Amino acid sequence: MKLLTIILYLSVVYACGDIELESPNIAEENDYLSQLKEELVKEWPDSKTLNIVFHGHSVPSGYFRTPHVNTLAAYPHLFLKYLKENYQTAVINSITTSIGGEQAEQGSMRFKNDVLTLKPDLLFIDYALNDRRLGLVKAEKAWRSMIEDAINAQVKIVLLTPTPDLSEDILDDDTPLQRHTDMIRELGKEYKIPVVNVYSKFKALKKEGRDIADFMSQGNHPNEKGHEIVLNEIVNELF
Repeated sequence: MKLLTIILYLSVVYACGDIELESPNIAEENDYLSQLKEELVKEWPDSKTLNIVFHGHSVPSGYFRTPHVNTLAAYPHLFLKYLKENYQTAVINSITTSIGGEQAEQGSMRFKNDVLTLKPDLLFIDYALNDRRLGLVKAEKAWRSMIEDAINAQVKIVLLTPTPDLSEDILDDDTPLQRHTDMIRELGKEYKIPVVNVYSKFKALKKEGRDIADFMSQGNHPNEKGHEIVLNEIVNELF
């Protein structure tokens, strides 16, 4: 009876405007990709081809030890493999519009022509590793431009924080990669879109005593084990 009274009281007070309840974050409720998930389970002839696009730099492009490109072991392909194992009637294209060496400002300049023309059903952005040379201010402006263009085009978008760079101490909370990670997370909160916090996962592994070099093919590129970490974080966040 007391619980019912409290609930009724809160309902009246909220209706009067004395309490502001925080609006739900659609990403946190796991329904951000509900439409995509509905499409994934459809069968022919009701299904359609789904385009999943990965926009960024060398990591989603599949560069391991430069200049070697291992497309089939990079996380965009691993994600496609995961989806096909779990949604066997779905027709899915995994498309990388990423370019090795590129940063977000360059990526934003070709975003409409190279990315939105593909009509993505799901879009990932992964630029932070190279954005260090761009700086936080310019990087944030470029990320905002791509995010807003995607939202205006009604494209579902997911942000990724960076994979590690062995030249930085991943346990240091004041490194360039950590600062870019924080910026990306804030953008996710502001725009209410999912953020796959890859950097935080690698930091947790380091705290557990793991050697981050075991997940790297060279100083700034993950190996297959590293890409599997990215895949697991994508799946844990979105599915």
